[in-house]
Amino acid sequence: MKPKKPLDRFAAARAAAKRAALNAVKRTRRKADKAGVTLSEWEGEFLGSVEDRVKTFGRAFADPDKGAPGSVFSALQARKLKEIAAKAAGDTRKPWERKAEPRPGEKPRKGFGRKPPP
Repeated sequence: MKPKKPLDRFAAARAAAKRAALNAVKRTRRKADKAGVTLSEWEGEFLGSVEDRVKTFGRAFADPDKGAPGSVFSALQARKLKEIAAKAAGDTRKPWERKAEPRPGEKPRKGFGRKPPP
């Protein structure tokens, strides 16, 4: 058996990343449909355009400065995809509000915050 060429390994990794990205988009869309959550027009268009770009080009962004070298989504696209998935799961809190409030049934933690005035 011949050893694989280095380029074949990179092509296989790119193909695997492409499949994983397409599955993530499809999973998010299915999750929203199953939960009965209506996505806004923008969110539906976003999922469709990202899916088309991944199918066509293998990645969803053109500028290499906007994402990691081996990633399919840019940093902002990945964040938006996570936000849409959270919306489909029923989480209505914004990402910046999540750390402020404790989970249901959990006591608020006391940390190294400021002391209350005397």
